[in-house]
Amino acid sequence: MAVLASDGSNPDVSLLYDINGLAKAAPPWFDRVMEFVGEYGIMLAMALVCLWCWWSVRRRGTLADSVSAVAGLVWAPLAAGVALLVNIPIRGFVERPRPFKDHRGLDVLVEGKTDFSFVSDHATLAMALAVGVFVAHRRFGFAALGLALAEGFARVYMGVHYPTDVIGGFALGTAAALLLAPLALALLTPLVSAVARSGVGARLVRSRRAEGPRRPEAVGVPESRVGGPAPESGRNDLAA
Repeated sequence: MAVLASDGSNPDVSLLYDINGLAKAAPPWFDRVMEFVGEYGIMLAMALVCLWCWWSVRRRGTLADSVSAVAGLVWAPLAAGVALLVNIPIRGFVERPRPFKDHRGLDVLVEGKTDFSFVSDHATLAMALAVGVFVAHRRFGFAALGLALAEGFARVYMGVHYPTDVIGGFALGTAAALLLAPLALALLTPLVSAVARSGVGARLVRSRRAEGPRRPEAVGVPESRVGGPAPESGRNDLAA
């Protein structure tokens, strides 16, 4: 298929040079930091957000709230996997080369990228995870969405993707996470609910502390029986 946006007058390419130009002006140590952040750091932070969200939803709200939230968190990585699988034929159909192969003067921070550029796997993965977390918990979802946007910026900054590669990844990740969410949650919620009722995996869904303190059992006080025998000390023996 024809290559997308290879002309330098195209806004996509112009924005690529503008963002990647920041890498040229930055000190070398900052570029090394961005290289790690763009390749691994943001993905690790996204995993920590997912774990923190899981730890939080187990402790708050009702059992039903925990079940629905955990089901949403289980769907997040599954949605990311579906989006990445869908991206395989998209890349093969579009066949867009990496920007540094068609444009000179880019400061490429990561070497060895030989596959096609559209759409960005990192952007797809990050946005699918972020939308999945947003479905489970709004507050943590906003944090994850911020990380996904930062991932997209980092990929262009590093010179390995066009801005439209990132936008396409965001669209693909969002579509996979949202469009399939009703069906996925309809299947996952009963499964998570069954785990919550089990003895082994219940703590994966609901924290022991969230159940609250148990009420003390009432101590039985023996009641006097009406018409029963009187105490031995109260009996008067009558002589025959």
